[in-house]
Amino acid sequence: MKASILSFSTSSIKIKPEQLFMLSVLLVNGGNYIYNLLLGRILGPAEFSDAAILITLLLVLSFVGMTFQIVTAKYAVLFEKSKLNSFLNFATKYAVIIGLILAALIIAFHKDLQLIFHTQTSSMFWIFAVGLPIYFLMSINRGLFQGKDVLNKLSVTYQFEMLSRLVITLGVIYLLPFIPTSVAIAIGIVVSFVFGLFPFQNKIVKAITLVPEKLVEKKAITSFFMLTAFYELTQILINNSDIILVKHYFESEQAGLYASLALIGRVVYFVAWMFVMLLLPKVIQLKKEGKNTMPLLLKYVGYIFVLSSFIVLFTFLFPEFVVKLMFGEQYISISPLLWKYALATSIFAIANIFAYYFLSIDKYIPVIVSAVLGSTQIGLIIAFHNSLHQVVIMQIIAMVVLLIFQLGYFFYYHKSNQLKFRTN
Repeated sequence: MKASILSFSTSSIKIKPEQLFMLSVLLVNGGNYIYNLLLGRILGPAEFSDAAILITLLLVLSFVGMTFQIVTAKYAVLFEKSKLNSFLNFATKYAVIIGLILAALIIAFHKDLQLIFHTQTSSMFWIFAVGLPIYFLMSINRGLFQGKDVLNKLSVTYQFEMLSRLVITLGVIYLLPFIPTSVAIAIGIVVSFVFGLFPFQNKIVKAITLVPEKLVEKKAITSFFMLTAFYELTQILINNSDIILVKHYFESEQAGLYASLALIGRVVYFVAWMFVMLLLPKVIQLKKEGKNTMPLLLKYVGYIFVLSSFIVLFTFLFPEFVVKLMFGEQYISISPLLWKYALATSIFAIANIFAYYFLSIDKYIPVIVSAVLGSTQIGLIIAFHNSLHQVVIMQIIAMVVLLIFQLGYFFYYHKSNQLKFRTN
Protein backbone atom coordinates (compact mmCIF):
# COMPACT_ATOMS: atom_id res chain seq x y z
CA MET A 1 0.00 0.00 0.00
CA LYS A 2 2.03 2.92 -1.35
CA ALA A 3 0.33 6.04 -0.06
CA SER A 4 -1.25 4.82 3.14
CA ILE A 5 -0.31 6.07 6.56
CA LEU A 6 -0.50 2.45 7.61
CA SER A 7 2.62 1.77 5.56
CA PHE A 8 3.34 -1.89 5.91
CA SER A 9 3.07 -4.84 3.58
CA THR A 10 -0.23 -6.65 3.77
CA SER A 11 1.28 -9.67 2.06
CA SER A 12 4.08 -10.12 4.58
CA ILE A 13 1.72 -10.21 7.57
CA LYS A 14 -1.25 -11.70 5.67
CA ILE A 15 -3.86 -9.10 6.56
CA LYS A 16 -6.89 -9.10 4.29
CA PRO A 17 -7.94 -5.79 2.69
CA GLU A 18 -11.21 -5.88 4.65
CA GLN A 19 -9.32 -6.30 7.93
CA LEU A 20 -6.95 -3.47 7.05
CA PHE A 21 -9.90 -1.26 6.17
CA MET A 22 -11.58 -2.06 9.50
CA LEU A 23 -8.35 -1.21 11.31
CA SER A 24 -8.14 2.05 9.38
CA VAL A 25 -11.76 2.96 10.21
CA LEU A 26 -11.07 2.31 13.88
CA LEU A 27 -8.02 4.56 13.63
CA VAL A 28 -10.02 7.31 11.90
CA ASN A 29 -12.90 7.06 14.38
CA GLY A 30 -10.38 7.15 17.20
CA GLY A 31 -8.84 10.29 15.71
CA ASN A 32 -12.26 11.91 15.32
CA TYR A 33 -13.02 11.02 18.93
CA ILE A 34 -9.77 12.61 20.08
CA TYR A 35 -10.67 15.69 18.05
CA ASN A 36 -14.06 16.01 19.77
CA LEU A 37 -12.73 15.13 23.22
CA LEU A 38 -9.98 17.74 22.98
CA LEU A 39 -12.50 20.36 21.89
CA GLY A 40 -14.73 19.42 24.82
CA ARG A 41 -11.88 19.77 27.31
CA ILE A 42 -10.43 22.94 25.78
CA LEU A 43 -13.70 24.82 25.29
CA GLY A 44 -15.88 23.73 28.21
CA PRO A 45 -19.61 22.88 27.97
CA ALA A 46 -20.92 26.29 26.82
CA GLU A 47 -18.45 26.87 23.95
CA PHE A 48 -18.46 23.19 23.09
CA SER A 49 -22.18 23.46 22.32
CA ASP A 50 -21.29 25.84 19.45
CA ALA A 51 -18.68 23.41 18.16
CA ALA A 52 -21.16 20.54 18.47
CA ILE A 53 -23.80 22.34 16.41
CA LEU A 54 -21.31 22.91 13.57
CA ILE A 55 -20.16 19.28 13.64
CA THR A 56 -23.80 18.21 13.76
CA LEU A 57 -24.59 20.42 10.75
CA LEU A 58 -21.85 18.58 8.87
CA LEU A 59 -23.39 15.25 9.86
CA VAL A 60 -26.85 16.42 8.80
CA LEU A 61 -25.62 17.55 5.38
CA SER A 62 -23.60 14.37 5.05
CA PHE A 63 -26.85 12.69 3.98
CA VAL A 64 -26.17 14.18 0.53
CA GLY A 65 -22.52 13.15 0.59
CA MET A 66 -23.37 9.60 1.67
CA THR A 67 -26.05 9.42 -1.01
CA PHE A 68 -23.51 10.26 -3.71
CA GLN A 69 -21.09 7.75 -2.20
CA ILE A 70 -23.64 4.91 -2.00
CA VAL A 71 -25.01 5.53 -5.51
CA THR A 72 -21.48 5.73 -6.95
CA ALA A 73 -20.47 2.54 -5.12
CA LYS A 74 -23.49 0.67 -6.51
CA TYR A 75 -22.98 1.67 -10.13
CA ALA A 76 -19.22 1.22 -9.90
CA VAL A 77 -20.05 -2.45 -9.31
CA LEU A 78 -22.65 -2.63 -12.09
CA PHE A 79 -21.01 -0.48 -14.81
CA GLU A 80 -17.75 -0.86 -16.72
CA LYS A 81 -15.58 1.26 -19.04
CA SER A 82 -17.45 3.83 -21.16
CA LYS A 83 -20.73 3.36 -19.30
CA LEU A 84 -18.94 3.97 -15.99
CA ASN A 85 -17.37 7.12 -17.46
CA SER A 86 -20.80 8.37 -18.51
CA PHE A 87 -22.16 7.70 -15.05
CA LEU A 88 -19.24 9.51 -13.37
CA ASN A 89 -19.74 12.51 -15.64
CA PHE A 90 -23.43 12.58 -14.71
CA ALA A 91 -22.87 12.10 -10.96
CA THR A 92 -19.96 14.55 -10.66
CA LYS A 93 -21.87 17.31 -12.44
CA TYR A 94 -24.81 17.02 -10.08
CA ALA A 95 -22.57 16.70 -7.01
CA VAL A 96 -20.99 20.07 -7.75
CA ILE A 97 -24.33 21.72 -8.64
CA ILE A 98 -26.06 20.50 -5.46
CA GLY A 99 -23.01 21.54 -3.41
CA LEU A 100 -23.16 25.07 -4.81
CA ILE A 101 -26.93 25.34 -4.20
CA LEU A 102 -26.66 24.22 -0.56
CA ALA A 103 -23.67 26.50 0.00
CA ALA A 104 -25.61 29.47 -1.39
CA LEU A 105 -28.57 28.72 0.89
CA ILE A 106 -26.42 28.52 4.02
CA ILE A 107 -24.56 31.72 3.11
CA ALA A 108 -27.88 33.50 2.49
CA PHE A 109 -29.31 32.43 5.87
CA HIS A 110 -26.16 32.29 8.03
CA LYS A 111 -27.43 35.03 10.37
CA ASP A 112 -30.75 33.25 10.80
CA LEU A 113 -28.88 30.06 11.72
CA GLN A 114 -27.06 32.00 14.43
CA LEU A 115 -30.39 33.12 15.92
CA ILE A 116 -31.93 29.65 15.75
CA PHE A 117 -29.02 27.88 17.45
CA HIS A 118 -27.89 30.74 19.74
CA THR A 119 -24.27 30.64 18.55
CA GLN A 120 -21.69 33.34 19.35
CA THR A 121 -20.94 34.08 15.70
CA SER A 122 -22.64 33.64 12.33
CA SER A 123 -19.45 33.55 10.24
CA MET A 124 -18.82 29.91 11.18
CA PHE A 125 -21.81 28.93 9.00
CA TRP A 126 -20.77 30.65 5.75
CA ILE A 127 -17.15 29.47 6.12
CA PHE A 128 -18.45 25.92 6.50
CA ALA A 129 -20.70 26.37 3.44
CA VAL A 130 -17.75 27.13 1.15
CA GLY A 131 -16.50 23.55 1.48
CA LEU A 132 -19.71 21.74 0.51
CA PRO A 133 -19.02 21.32 -3.27
CA ILE A 134 -15.60 19.87 -2.37
CA TYR A 135 -17.22 17.56 0.18
CA PHE A 136 -19.64 16.09 -2.37
CA LEU A 137 -16.87 15.65 -4.93
CA MET A 138 -14.91 13.81 -2.23
CA SER A 139 -17.94 11.54 -1.75
CA ILE A 140 -17.97 10.60 -5.46
CA ASN A 141 -14.28 9.74 -5.22
CA ARG A 142 -14.86 7.56 -2.16
CA GLY A 143 -17.85 5.82 -3.71
CA LEU A 144 -15.75 4.79 -6.69
CA PHE A 145 -13.06 3.34 -4.40
CA GLN A 146 -15.76 1.57 -2.36
CA GLY A 147 -17.53 0.07 -5.37
CA LYS A 148 -14.29 -1.11 -6.96
CA ASP A 149 -13.19 -2.57 -3.60
CA VAL A 150 -10.00 -0.46 -3.50
CA LEU A 151 -10.13 -0.36 0.28
CA ASN A 152 -6.54 0.76 0.89
CA LYS A 153 -6.98 4.04 -1.00
CA LEU A 154 -10.46 4.51 0.46
CA SER A 155 -8.84 4.24 3.89
CA VAL A 156 -6.27 6.90 3.01
CA THR A 157 -8.94 9.47 2.10
CA TYR A 158 -10.49 9.09 5.56
CA GLN A 159 -7.09 9.21 7.26
CA PHE A 160 -6.09 12.42 5.48
CA GLU A 161 -9.41 14.07 6.29
CA MET A 162 -9.25 13.14 9.97
CA LEU A 163 -5.60 14.10 10.54
CA SER A 164 -5.82 17.41 8.70
CA ARG A 165 -8.96 18.43 10.59
CA LEU A 166 -7.37 17.63 13.93
CA VAL A 167 -4.07 19.39 13.23
CA ILE A 168 -5.49 22.46 11.49
CA THR A 169 -8.28 23.08 14.02
CA LEU A 170 -6.00 22.84 17.04
CA GLY A 171 -3.34 24.88 15.23
CA VAL A 172 -5.76 27.74 14.53
CA ILE A 173 -7.13 27.66 18.11
CA TYR A 174 -3.68 27.90 19.70
CA LEU A 175 -1.75 29.96 17.13
CA LEU A 176 -4.56 32.43 16.35
CA PRO A 177 -6.34 32.86 19.72
CA PHE A 178 -8.07 36.06 18.56
CA ILE A 179 -10.20 34.01 16.12
CA PRO A 180 -13.44 32.67 17.65
CA THR A 181 -13.15 28.94 18.32
CA SER A 182 -16.25 28.18 16.23
CA VAL A 183 -14.60 29.90 13.24
CA ALA A 184 -11.41 27.88 13.84
CA ILE A 185 -13.47 24.69 13.75
CA ALA A 186 -15.19 25.77 10.52
CA ILE A 187 -11.80 26.47 8.90
CA GLY A 188 -10.50 23.06 9.99
CA ILE A 189 -13.54 21.30 8.52
CA VAL A 190 -13.31 23.04 5.13
CA VAL A 191 -9.56 22.46 4.72
CA SER A 192 -9.97 18.80 5.72
CA PHE A 193 -12.30 18.30 2.74
CA VAL A 194 -9.46 19.29 0.42
CA PHE A 195 -7.12 16.76 2.05
CA GLY A 196 -9.90 14.14 1.91
CA LEU A 197 -9.87 14.34 -1.89
CA PHE A 198 -6.54 12.51 -2.03
CA PRO A 199 -5.79 10.13 -3.57
CA PHE A 200 -8.08 11.42 -6.33
CA GLN A 201 -9.12 9.05 -9.11
CA ASN A 202 -8.01 9.74 -12.68
CA LYS A 203 -11.24 8.08 -13.87
CA ILE A 204 -13.24 11.01 -12.52
CA VAL A 205 -11.02 13.56 -14.28
CA LYS A 206 -11.28 11.57 -17.50
CA ALA A 207 -15.07 11.30 -17.17
CA ILE A 208 -15.41 15.06 -16.68
CA THR A 209 -13.22 15.99 -19.67
CA LEU A 210 -14.58 13.48 -22.19
CA VAL A 211 -17.90 13.78 -23.99
CA PRO A 212 -19.99 11.00 -22.42
CA GLU A 213 -22.09 8.50 -24.33
CA LYS A 214 -25.84 8.51 -23.73
CA LEU A 215 -26.68 7.03 -20.34
CA VAL A 216 -29.96 5.16 -20.81
CA GLU A 217 -30.16 4.26 -17.10
CA LYS A 218 -30.50 7.89 -16.00
CA LYS A 219 -34.08 7.38 -14.79
CA ALA A 220 -33.15 4.32 -12.70
CA ILE A 221 -30.09 6.08 -11.31
CA THR A 222 -32.11 9.18 -10.41
CA SER A 223 -34.80 7.05 -8.72
CA PHE A 224 -32.21 5.19 -6.67
CA PHE A 225 -30.49 8.49 -5.82
CA MET A 226 -33.75 10.08 -4.62
CA LEU A 227 -34.73 7.09 -2.51
CA THR A 228 -31.25 6.84 -1.01
CA ALA A 229 -31.20 10.58 -0.32
CA PHE A 230 -34.58 10.33 1.39
CA TYR A 231 -33.42 7.48 3.58
CA GLU A 232 -30.05 9.08 4.33
CA LEU A 233 -31.77 12.32 5.31
CA THR A 234 -34.15 10.58 7.70
CA GLN A 235 -31.34 8.54 9.25
CA ILE A 236 -29.10 11.56 9.68
CA LEU A 237 -31.97 13.50 11.23
CA ILE A 238 -32.77 10.61 13.55
CA ASN A 239 -29.15 10.39 14.63
CA ASN A 240 -28.59 14.14 15.05
CA SER A 241 -31.96 15.79 15.63
CA ASP A 242 -31.66 15.24 19.37
CA ILE A 243 -28.56 17.47 19.58
CA ILE A 244 -30.23 20.16 17.46
CA LEU A 245 -33.45 20.05 19.49
CA VAL A 246 -31.59 20.06 22.83
CA LYS A 247 -29.56 23.03 21.64
CA HIS A 248 -32.85 24.79 20.83
CA TYR A 249 -34.82 23.88 23.98
CA PHE A 250 -32.10 23.91 26.67
CA GLU A 251 -29.49 26.37 27.93
CA SER A 252 -25.95 26.27 26.50
CA GLU A 253 -24.56 24.51 29.60
CA GLN A 254 -27.11 21.70 29.37
CA ALA A 255 -26.72 21.50 25.60
CA GLY A 256 -22.94 21.13 25.98
CA LEU A 257 -23.38 18.36 28.54
CA TYR A 258 -25.79 16.57 26.22
CA ALA A 259 -23.38 16.94 23.30
CA SER A 260 -20.71 15.15 25.34
CA LEU A 261 -23.22 12.39 26.17
CA ALA A 262 -24.08 11.99 22.49
CA LEU A 263 -20.43 11.83 21.47
CA ILE A 264 -19.62 9.05 23.94
CA GLY A 265 -22.84 7.11 23.38
CA ARG A 266 -22.51 7.07 19.59
CA VAL A 267 -19.25 5.20 19.43
CA VAL A 268 -21.11 2.03 18.42
CA TYR A 269 -22.87 3.85 15.55
CA PHE A 270 -19.60 5.21 14.16
CA VAL A 271 -18.05 1.75 14.19
CA ALA A 272 -21.22 0.26 12.68
CA TRP A 273 -20.67 2.47 9.62
CA MET A 274 -17.54 0.46 8.93
CA PHE A 275 -19.67 -2.66 8.49
CA VAL A 276 -22.25 -0.81 6.34
CA MET A 277 -19.51 0.34 3.96
CA LEU A 278 -18.21 -3.21 3.63
CA LEU A 279 -21.70 -4.73 3.37
CA LEU A 280 -23.16 -2.64 0.54
CA PRO A 281 -20.82 -3.46 -2.38
CA LYS A 282 -20.55 -7.12 -1.31
CA VAL A 283 -24.33 -7.58 -1.23
CA ILE A 284 -24.72 -5.87 -4.62
CA GLN A 285 -22.01 -8.10 -6.09
CA LEU A 286 -23.55 -11.28 -4.63
CA LYS A 287 -26.98 -10.32 -5.97
CA LYS A 288 -25.43 -9.61 -9.40
CA GLU A 289 -23.96 -13.15 -9.34
CA GLY A 290 -27.28 -14.68 -8.18
CA LYS A 291 -25.88 -15.84 -4.82
CA ASN A 292 -27.49 -15.91 -1.37
CA THR A 293 -26.95 -12.63 0.51
CA MET A 294 -28.53 -13.67 3.83
CA PRO A 295 -25.43 -15.19 5.52
CA LEU A 296 -23.44 -12.01 4.88
CA LEU A 297 -26.15 -9.88 6.51
CA LEU A 298 -26.36 -12.13 9.57
CA LYS A 299 -22.59 -12.05 9.98
CA TYR A 300 -22.50 -8.25 10.08
CA VAL A 301 -25.53 -8.03 12.38
CA GLY A 302 -23.73 -10.41 14.74
CA TYR A 303 -20.64 -8.20 14.77
CA ILE A 304 -22.66 -5.09 15.64
CA PHE A 305 -24.71 -6.90 18.31
CA VAL A 306 -21.61 -8.14 20.12
CA LEU A 307 -19.92 -4.75 19.90
CA SER A 308 -22.97 -2.80 21.07
CA SER A 309 -23.68 -5.20 23.94
CA PHE A 310 -20.16 -4.73 25.26
CA ILE A 311 -20.40 -0.92 25.05
CA VAL A 312 -23.81 -0.74 26.77
CA LEU A 313 -22.62 -3.05 29.57
CA PHE A 314 -19.39 -1.11 30.09
CA THR A 315 -21.17 2.25 30.22
CA PHE A 316 -23.72 0.79 32.67
CA LEU A 317 -21.03 -0.50 35.03
CA PHE A 318 -18.54 2.38 34.78
CA PRO A 319 -20.37 5.56 33.66
CA GLU A 320 -18.42 8.05 35.79
CA PHE A 321 -15.09 6.52 34.79
CA VAL A 322 -15.95 6.88 31.09
CA VAL A 323 -17.12 10.48 31.41
CA LYS A 324 -14.12 11.53 33.52
CA LEU A 325 -11.71 9.82 31.13
CA MET A 326 -13.16 11.41 28.02
CA PHE A 327 -14.34 14.85 29.11
CA GLY A 328 -13.34 15.47 32.72
CA GLU A 329 -15.07 16.33 36.00
CA GLN A 330 -17.09 19.23 34.64
CA TYR A 331 -19.22 16.79 32.59
CA ILE A 332 -19.77 14.21 35.36
CA SER A 333 -23.44 15.13 35.95
CA ILE A 334 -24.39 13.50 32.65
CA SER A 335 -22.97 10.05 33.55
CA PRO A 336 -26.26 8.43 34.78
CA LEU A 337 -27.70 8.81 31.27
CA LEU A 338 -24.72 7.30 29.45
CA TRP A 339 -25.78 3.64 29.26
CA LYS A 340 -29.34 4.57 28.26
CA TYR A 341 -28.08 6.73 25.40
CA ALA A 342 -25.69 3.96 24.34
CA LEU A 343 -28.63 1.52 24.36
CA ALA A 344 -30.70 3.78 22.08
CA THR A 345 -27.77 4.17 19.68
CA SER A 346 -27.06 0.43 19.66
CA ILE A 347 -30.66 -0.41 18.77
CA PHE A 348 -30.53 2.16 15.98
CA ALA A 349 -27.26 0.75 14.63
CA ILE A 350 -28.70 -2.78 14.43
CA ALA A 351 -31.92 -1.59 12.79
CA ASN A 352 -29.90 0.48 10.35
CA ILE A 353 -27.86 -2.45 9.03
CA PHE A 354 -31.13 -4.17 8.03
CA ALA A 355 -32.30 -1.03 6.24
CA TYR A 356 -29.11 -0.71 4.20
CA TYR A 357 -29.25 -4.40 3.37
CA PHE A 358 -32.75 -4.02 1.91
CA LEU A 359 -31.68 -0.86 0.08
CA SER A 360 -28.79 -2.72 -1.55
CA ILE A 361 -31.07 -5.54 -2.81
CA ASP A 362 -33.64 -3.05 -4.18
CA LYS A 363 -36.33 -3.72 -1.56
CA TYR A 364 -37.56 -0.19 -0.98
CA ILE A 365 -40.78 -0.57 1.04
CA PRO A 366 -39.01 -1.44 4.33
CA VAL A 367 -36.60 1.43 3.74
CA ILE A 368 -39.42 3.97 3.37
CA VAL A 369 -41.47 2.60 6.28
CA SER A 370 -38.45 2.40 8.60
CA ALA A 371 -37.53 5.98 7.71
CA VAL A 372 -41.02 7.15 8.66
CA LEU A 373 -41.04 5.12 11.88
CA GLY A 374 -37.57 6.31 12.85
CA SER A 375 -38.56 9.93 12.32
CA THR A 376 -41.12 9.63 15.11
CA GLN A 377 -38.17 10.26 17.42
CA ILE A 378 -38.21 13.93 16.39
CA GLY A 379 -41.91 14.28 17.20
CA LEU A 380 -41.48 12.54 20.55
CA ILE A 381 -38.66 14.87 21.61
CA ILE A 382 -40.61 17.95 20.51
CA ALA A 383 -43.56 16.75 22.60
CA PHE A 384 -41.58 15.49 25.61
CA HIS A 385 -38.45 17.45 26.58
CA ASN A 386 -38.90 18.38 30.23
CA SER A 387 -35.42 17.03 31.02
CA LEU A 388 -32.42 15.46 29.32
CA HIS A 389 -33.46 12.12 30.81
CA GLN A 390 -36.85 12.37 29.10
CA VAL A 391 -35.16 13.17 25.78
CA VAL A 392 -33.09 9.96 26.02
CA ILE A 393 -36.11 7.82 26.98
CA MET A 394 -38.02 9.10 23.93
CA GLN A 395 -35.15 7.93 21.72
CA ILE A 396 -35.14 4.45 23.27
CA ILE A 397 -38.90 4.12 22.63
CA ALA A 398 -38.56 5.24 18.99
CA MET A 399 -35.60 2.94 18.29
CA VAL A 400 -37.29 -0.13 19.83
CA VAL A 401 -40.32 0.39 17.56
CA LEU A 402 -37.98 0.77 14.55
CA LEU A 403 -36.06 -2.43 15.35
CA ILE A 404 -39.27 -4.42 15.87
CA PHE A 405 -40.44 -3.41 12.39
CA GLN A 406 -37.09 -4.25 10.78
CA LEU A 407 -36.97 -7.69 12.40
CA GLY A 408 -40.61 -8.35 11.47
CA TYR A 409 -40.00 -7.52 7.81
CA PHE A 410 -36.75 -9.49 7.77
CA PHE A 411 -38.48 -12.68 8.98
CA TYR A 412 -41.37 -12.10 6.56
CA TYR A 413 -38.96 -11.62 3.64
CA HIS A 414 -36.86 -14.64 4.62
CA LYS A 415 -39.94 -16.87 4.96
CA SER A 416 -41.31 -15.68 1.59
CA ASN A 417 -37.99 -16.48 -0.11
CA GLN A 418 -37.97 -19.97 1.37
CA LEU A 419 -41.51 -20.63 0.10
CA LYS A 420 -40.58 -19.41 -3.41
CA PHE A 421 -37.52 -21.67 -3.39
CA ARG A 422 -39.58 -24.73 -2.41
CA THR A 423 -42.26 -23.93 -5.02
CA ASN A 424 -39.63 -23.64 -7.78
